Amino acid sequence: MARILITDDAMFMRMQLKGILTSLGHEVVGEAADGLEAVEKNKELKPDVITMDITMPNLNGTEAVREIRKTDPDVKIIMCSAMGQQRMVVEAIEAGAQDFIVKPFTPERIKEALENVLSLD
Repeated sequence: MARILITDDAMFMRMQLKGILTSLGHEVVGEAADGLEAVEKNKELKPDVITMDITMPNLNGTEAVREIRKTDPDVKIIMCSAMGQQRMVVEAIEAGAQDFIVKPFTPERIKEALENVLSLD
């Protein structure tokens, strides 16, 4: 199973995502509250997958993806977006994210996104 870093500025969303991911058998190796923290924790923890919220303080999700891609071209990144952020999702995919899930998300969609990105090797 995958080692995952969860990035979201809302603690509730991180907790919800962590519960779903661990119930699917994955290991949550860390959490980040903004894009800047995600960039640093990616270097430190070397996760297989990062879930990345789009709208966050300090460094938004798309900017964080660009920074992470500079040093880690292989990590899989799944964007998490609210409804109505399609343009931002497109920008994130262009920056290097491989998939996205729309909030509020379901365990089934999270499982599907993980299977998608993990099969890219």
